Amino acid sequence: MLRRLALVLVALGVAGGFACWFLTEPQIVLADALGDYTADLANGATMFHAGGCAECHATPGSKDKTKLGGGLALKSPFGTFNVPNVSPDSKHGIGAWTEAQFVTAVMKGTSPSGVHLYPAFPYASYAHMRIEDVRDLFAYMRTLPPVESEVPPHALRFPFNIRRGIGLWKLLYLDERPFSPDLARSEAWNRGAYLVNGPVHCAECHSPRNLLGGIVESQRFAGGPNPEGRGWIPNISPKGIGDWSEKDLAYMLESGLTPEGDSVGGSMAAVVRNTAQLSPDDRMAIAVYIKSLPPLDGPHRKQH
Repeated sequence: MLRRLALVLVALGVAGGFACWFLTEPQIVLADALGDYTADLANGATMFHAGGCAECHATPGSKDKTKLGGGLALKSPFGTFNVPNVSPDSKHGIGAWTEAQFVTAVMKGTSPSGVHLYPAFPYASYAHMRIEDVRDLFAYMRTLPPVESEVPPHALRFPFNIRRGIGLWKLLYLDERPFSPDLARSEAWNRGAYLVNGPVHCAECHSPRNLLGGIVESQRFAGGPNPEGRGWIPNISPKGIGDWSEKDLAYMLESGLTPEGDSVGGSMAAVVRNTAQLSPDDRMAIAVYIKSLPPLDGPHRKQH
């Protein structure tokens, strides 16, 4: 009887292992699924600035933000993520990548070698982007200067250094549904909703996260502790921004100045360097959407 029970448990364990392996298989986008396309480089530049690509991937210390040699070290509770080189260099960057591999990385979080990318790269938001916008982004990034610099691998604690486990994280937190416009809302609101939840990925920083690094959806946009361990990311729901008008928000995204006359600091200053490159209509669309969010209380900030 005990032997039979042991065999059943082993069989269940093997079956569970195979099921887990299958469910955590990295997903890819096939080149045949993309079809013919003529890229719009101007739109690619817009997506580049909206996504803040340079602020993470530009070579630290370089004044030229188009040199995407990587190397920035991002501290986190899981260890240190070293931001990769995404310049068109064929050896150290993405110069040898195909368009399908780029789309796969950005929207599926899977590398060209077929392994899961860590969600420190905000593909959970990029998954909502239009494929055409991602293809335009790829075409634009290929026009930037190649940088011959090798970035060290991530330094993560066990078990977070096991990439296959990211497949389980994706099952829990990666929503791959494409952005769907709300026909009851204005064109500006829908453009803002797309930008905020897609390329600009505001919630990735401005939301608290649980122990597994997933966004706490009930407090999305309500701020929280900086995952790098320094300071606090503000609440950008109407509960946090108070009586700021849409014009106030749009102006802050252009100038970095708040209605009180203060300047934004920290990582937000880097964000503004990018949003300032967007069109006035896009900045206003972001403001329209942010102002429409429900007011939310963020997590309690401990006083030291």
